[in-house]
Amino acid sequence: MDQIRPERDDDWEKELVSRVSEYAIFRLTETGEIASWNAGAARIKGYSASEIIGRHFSIFYPREDREAGLPAAALQKAHDEGQFATEAWRIRKNGERFWASILITPLHARDGTLTGFAKIVRDETAKRLAYDALHENERKFRLLVQGVTDYSIFMLSPEGEVTNWNLGAARIKGYEASEIIGTHFRRFYTPEDIERGLPERGLRIAAREGRFETEGWRVRKDGSRFWANVVLDAIRDEHGRLVGYAKITRDISERKAAQEQLEHARAALLQAQKMEALGKLTGGVAHNFNNVLQVLRANLELLERRHGHDSVSRERLYRAIDAVEHGALLASQLLAFGRRQPLEPRVVNLSAMLAKMEDMLRHALGELIDVRISVAGDLWNTLVDPNQLESVVLNLAINARDAMPEGGELTMALSNATFDARNSAFAADLAEGHYVQLAITDTGAGMQREVLERALEPYFSTKPEGEGTGLGLSMAYGFIKQSGGDMRIYSEPGQGTTVKVWLPRSSARASDLVASPPAHIEGGTETILVVEDDAAIRSAVAEILGELGYSVLAAGDAQSALAIVKSGAKIDLLFSDVVMPGPMRSTELASIAVREVPGLKVLFTSGYVENAIVHGGRLDEGVHLLSKPYGRAQLAGKIRQVLDGQREANKPAAAQRDASADATPLSTPVSVLVVDDDASSREALSELLSEMGYDARHAGDEHEARCVLEEHAVQVLITDIALRDGSGIDLARTSLQRYPWLNVIFASGNEAPDAEEIGFECAALRKPFTAAQLGALIEQVRVAPRAC
Repeated sequence: MDQIRPERDDDWEKELVSRVSEYAIFRLTETGEIASWNAGAARIKGYSASEIIGRHFSIFYPREDREAGLPAAALQKAHDEGQFATEAWRIRKNGERFWASILITPLHARDGTLTGFAKIVRDETAKRLAYDALHENERKFRLLVQGVTDYSIFMLSPEGEVTNWNLGAARIKGYEASEIIGTHFRRFYTPEDIERGLPERGLRIAAREGRFETEGWRVRKDGSRFWANVVLDAIRDEHGRLVGYAKITRDISERKAAQEQLEHARAALLQAQKMEALGKLTGGVAHNFNNVLQVLRANLELLERRHGHDSVSRERLYRAIDAVEHGALLASQLLAFGRRQPLEPRVVNLSAMLAKMEDMLRHALGELIDVRISVAGDLWNTLVDPNQLESVVLNLAINARDAMPEGGELTMALSNATFDARNSAFAADLAEGHYVQLAITDTGAGMQREVLERALEPYFSTKPEGEGTGLGLSMAYGFIKQSGGDMRIYSEPGQGTTVKVWLPRSSARASDLVASPPAHIEGGTETILVVEDDAAIRSAVAEILGELGYSVLAAGDAQSALAIVKSGAKIDLLFSDVVMPGPMRSTELASIAVREVPGLKVLFTSGYVENAIVHGGRLDEGVHLLSKPYGRAQLAGKIRQVLDGQREANKPAAAQRDASADATPLSTPVSVLVVDDDASSREALSELLSEMGYDARHAGDEHEARCVLEEHAVQVLITDIALRDGSGIDLARTSLQRYPWLNVIFASGNEAPDAEEIGFECAALRKPFTAAQLGALIEQVRVAPRAC
């Protein structure tokens, strides 16, 4: 059936408007009453034509808009400007709000008279909600970015200039947004990284690969540095064009510090494990090695007594004995490094020790080194083996001297130090407590980082080959650690070096530091039970003791020795190796023997003592130990010391020297040190003394002389008065302070000094002199030194 078509154009227009459903199209009177209504208006607004025509269009406005007069204002603006367009919230019949796109156009008659308004409304709620959702998301994102304080989040232009800035960036970097936006981000880099072009390199990589991540030092506004994790992402538009970069930076300084501490802890654990393994290895090696050295030493001395009258043979024997001593020193250094050496700690005040060493240090270091000693008030005492510590101080001082070939200043500072967990100025692995700190500082060349990291390793040395074993610092470190302290080295190239030593405080009273006299040959008639599993050592020791006048019983193990003890034989001294084969330990044997034989004295010997009589690195109270390898004089002296007890130990040094002089020497050569800066004179005199049967050693200057005196029990010092680096008189004076038993002879072409002027006893020879004159004077001063 054909549809009825309107006959006029107006009818077609009305029909078209009435059928439109996507738009609300209706007419308003001049005062705003609704005059027409189409299908779209009914759908969008919810009213039918009969319900709404004749009512004022303000019914579609929210109450607050009506109260604000917005409906009338809209009509007025449409009338004045020819139309009014807006978007706003409107109300449906059911009270629901919707977002409306609104257009109001005035209608006029042919004569221009206003006849009303045409109003077109479209429901844009879906678009508005999408826009609001996007806006809300953007708002939340901005709040999120701005609210993040642990991360620095900001944007860069393609050229690297900062375009925005969050609160995290302000907190981490120290700049406010107004200070930084528009500036190049290279200002956050260190000067050295800027010089290397790292900021631009990061942009290039991010632009090429889309992302760049790194870690490194960055600089805050105040100039301080922090370790940063940095992520740089390239931002591109829908066409792939680079529009900038997103940069995220996080301060991970604490994490880096924690990682470094963890690495330090791992390294310390590895070092501790290495030290423990090396200590066990050196202990086992030292025991066997020292037993071998002991066999060599004992037999060489026996040969020397029987065949030492021939000068060539005697020289060869002395060289062999020196080699044994050198081997024993190396073994001792290894034990010190492995923290296995038996220590004899005493309560000492380090200020007294340094004062006693001052003259020796000044002469050992030479005139180019200015030695300064600083001691804080009320210095605490410490418990340490003073002899070992003196060796450590001397070793550190000589290292400092070698670092200052042109001369410089060496400062030794003593002070009290308290360490707790909050004080990071000390070594991290020191137990909390009170310590005495010794800081030795030089003004030398300093150390490169790679050298500093290896300085404490054994056998590591920067000195030319043949000048040092590389065990000095490692030995010092091992000794300090074994003593319950710690040692750290601080150094930079061109800034000198400081070695800090911490030793635990002792509240006990300090003991006097009195130099021990050298071992002297003195025998006896007592009975000694020698317990030694090594047959060669047992045989050699028995022969030496027999020559010294002792009655000797021998056993190869503890069980055999116990059988001798229980037999009722008269025994005065048990001389036993610590490490013995069989089920019975040497300490158990000693305990039973002391109960069985009233008044029995015990002397242990060993090349390495781990836990039998040494605990915590310290010799047990009341225990006597003679370390292998030992010489005939050391054996004789130690046995007499143990047999005589405190009576001999308490003798004045002069009385001991006199007793030694009166004793029959039993063919042991007198040890003589010749000090002369003229090589030809020195060597000739030394050779002459050797041919005369003396144990001759020589030195070209004060430093060499002090080293010889440190290492050997010298009885007679023969020195020239004028030395190239000092005075023979000063050398004699300081040597007598340390070795009061020393006999001094000045050999010079000039007049000898007056005893009253120099303040100590001496003898003198005027060059040239004969061998007979020299020999007679040496024997004379050993009995009673005469004034010069």
